[in-house]
Amino acid sequence: MPHVTLKSLANDEPPDTETLFDQPEQDKKRMRVTGPFTVETLQSFEPLAPEQLGAANSNVDNVQRFTERIFEHLKSAGIKNGAKNETAVFNRVDIINDLDGALHAEGWYKAQADGTATERKAYLHIGPQFGTVSKAAVNAAIKACRQRADADWLVILGFGFESDVDNRSVTLKVGSFEVTKARMHDDLMQDGLIKKDKKAASFVTIGEPDIGLTRQGSTVQVEIRGLDIYDPVKDEVKARSVADISYWMVDENYDGSNFVASQVFFCGGERDQFDKFRRGLQSLAAASTKRAAERTLKIEINDEAFERLYGFVSHPITVVPGQRVAVRVISQFGEESTKVLTL
Repeated sequence: MPHVTLKSLANDEPPDTETLFDQPEQDKKRMRVTGPFTVETLQSFEPLAPEQLGAANSNVDNVQRFTERIFEHLKSAGIKNGAKNETAVFNRVDIINDLDGALHAEGWYKAQADGTATERKAYLHIGPQFGTVSKAAVNAAIKACRQRADADWLVILGFGFESDVDNRSVTLKVGSFEVTKARMHDDLMQDGLIKKDKKAASFVTIGEPDIGLTRQGSTVQVEIRGLDIYDPVKDEVKARSVADISYWMVDENYDGSNFVASQVFFCGGERDQFDKFRRGLQSLAAASTKRAAERTLKIEINDEAFERLYGFVSHPITVVPGQRVAVRVISQFGEESTKVLTL
């Protein structure tokens, strides 16, 4: 049947057609939890072969529409970091002509300095619509921002990032600016899939995990202490509570490109439970998270098995000289951040 939308009416476009299925058969004995792939938005996306990515990302009309979409959401939803009252909403965003293509736009947002509202400037690097942001692109953007020396913030926007791209503060002799990577919502790939309002999570900053290592003989244990996030409004870097971490994983022998989880841990829970957790009553926080997992999965989890899957300290890892350990943290806001440690 035809699918008529406001956009097709406004632009006098022929409506798309779609197939509707009536009364699908259900197998109530089975419950789908997840699979290798999940489809979050049903749209007419066409798969691209690797050799087609370059042409798709260089199509002038497509790039212009994509860029305009990004600008609109920066001015409506802004960049969030998962905390209230810490959203940077841009008053103005303009394209800039950077010969090297490292910086794509400059924007101005309101910030607080000593209780007074001021306007700050940020440079934006917009990652490809199809593909990930490379470390070389990040380094080039940092170099270009350093040369201009007139911004407080450099934001790297991308749908995905190479595993060796991390967050860091960059201090320069001519001043200082913060470098932050922000994940773009997948629905920004196509127009009309995400609302243009302040509640939309169009861009969410990705914090760097605060990780500690405890060595004992020939083994080491990884401890998650929280996430360091940047508040652009107050121009501060501060730690997010470990209560905001949903789960985390460890790759004990990271090869630099493929993350293979060898240890996985649930964590998080209600904040009041976490107050008790901090006072040493870990079982209460674990029980809260276990109940949430059982309610979601509609199953009962063995207490002894869950004890091995809950916590913020990894199981012992045997140390090999030069070995790299990758730690991937996923927050309750859906942010994903990876940090690589060399033992």
